Amino acid sequence: MTALALNRKTLRALLPLASLALVLAATFYAQPRTMSYFGLNLMLQYAVPIALATIAQMFIITVNDLDLSIGPFVGLVGCIGATYLHDTPVLGILALLLCIGAYAAMAALIHLRNLPSIVVTLGASFIWLGIAVMILPSPGGKAPDWLKAIMSLQVPLIPFPIIAALLIALLVHIGLMTSSYGVIMRGTGGNPRAMARAGWSELKTKMVMYGLAGFFGVLSGLSLIGLTTSADAHIADRYTLYAIAGVILGGGEFVGGRVSPFGAVIGALTLALAGSFLIFMRISPDWQIGAQGAILIIVLALRALISAGEARR
Repeated sequence: MTALALNRKTLRALLPLASLALVLAATFYAQPRTMSYFGLNLMLQYAVPIALATIAQMFIITVNDLDLSIGPFVGLVGCIGATYLHDTPVLGILALLLCIGAYAAMAALIHLRNLPSIVVTLGASFIWLGIAVMILPSPGGKAPDWLKAIMSLQVPLIPFPIIAALLIALLVHIGLMTSSYGVIMRGTGGNPRAMARAGWSELKTKMVMYGLAGFFGVLSGLSLIGLTTSADAHIADRYTLYAIAGVILGGGEFVGGRVSPFGAVIGALTLALAGSFLIFMRISPDWQIGAQGAILIIVLALRALISAGEARR
């Protein structure tokens, strides 16, 4: 019984990696020339900003909330980065710090007023988008040279996006999954009453987690314009769905503080590859969301089957 349960648990943990391997194999089959350093680098060039946005969403999901504003927020950061950060760096840095503070303040509003996170973040998405349009009414601006240099970095053997994504996952895993404070933050999502009885402030924890989400959202927006070299208020509208799908695809749960940084990054890589696969198959980009949703549904169905088997045991 124990061995079988362990095998099912292992299988469940390997599902994100298996989905990535299947999408990668299908891409190589559709376009063999992608099986190279240049091909992988080209396919995964946008994996870093997607992975960072997914990690931002993961912090919110860890405390049993959901952020519907991460996409417009990433777009806002991109607009700030391509204008204020490029022209007046000090003002740009202050604006980005204010954005992170706004995220932490949003957590306080949700907690103190007992408001649904979906409603508050949905409202915030319109605020982020409105400010972004005010800053940059039409696509333009210019990314700072140092951002472009970082995102165009070439390293031997392994493409930079893969190294960056794995490094992001490792750092977040160490901070969230192995540190004592990380246990407290996840515990707030798993059993907030027990953490409150132990003397830990749920308000403080949520503000920290939302602040971290804002920080990684800032990194996502900056890395994105480092690739595109300019900005647009709508440049990351799809990132909200990408981020949610990446967390869930990577083994995360909407409740209970059950998340996986490595799984979330693998989920983000899978979604990035799925988009490239559809392009190689000459399928309209309009169908990308549908295909990525299908991948998510299939993985969730397999996870449900494994969980059902565990429950029967």
